[in-house]
Amino acid sequence: MSHAQDDAQHAGPAVPQTRTARHRRIVDILNRQPVRSQSQLAKLLADDGLTVTQATLSRDLDELNAVKIRNNDGDLIYAVPSEGGFRTPRAPLGESAKEERMRRLSQELLISAEASANLVVLRTPPGAAQFLASAIDQAELHDILGTIAGDDTLMLISRDPAGGQALAEHMLRLAQNGH
Repeated sequence: MSHAQDDAQHAGPAVPQTRTARHRRIVDILNRQPVRSQSQLAKLLADDGLTVTQATLSRDLDELNAVKIRNNDGDLIYAVPSEGGFRTPRAPLGESAKEERMRRLSQELLISAEASANLVVLRTPPGAAQFLASAIDQAELHDILGTIAGDDTLMLISRDPAGGQALAEHMLRLAQNGH
């Protein structure tokens, strides 16, 4: 019996033992909670009935372009640059789930916000700016025309020619208390 067949016998019926399903679960887990190690991720996947070898998990993380970033608590955690096409859209919850992800990442990653006219410069830990920019883009907030991200700095462009200060204050409020 192959390893895959053996794994499939131990899995619950709800999660198929496919690469796509496994990738989706990994993205869901990484977007839901801080994961510090491959062994922690393997245990979380096993809790869902997905048993993977370390080599497979390492390859999955590489294929998902996952990297380790340092959150504001100083912990190195895995992150993926965007949700990609893995999430199933949930009709009424879709928008609020994306806004909640933006709030959570702001709380974990936002170090400072400074405004000028319709621009806001946000600072993050090294390597985290693109993750926060992606979450902001996906939240599709009307007030934000767009984002540009580097390594530890991102710029928000406000639709309002003088809206930078209000946008900076909004982002800081999200980071401090989530509202």
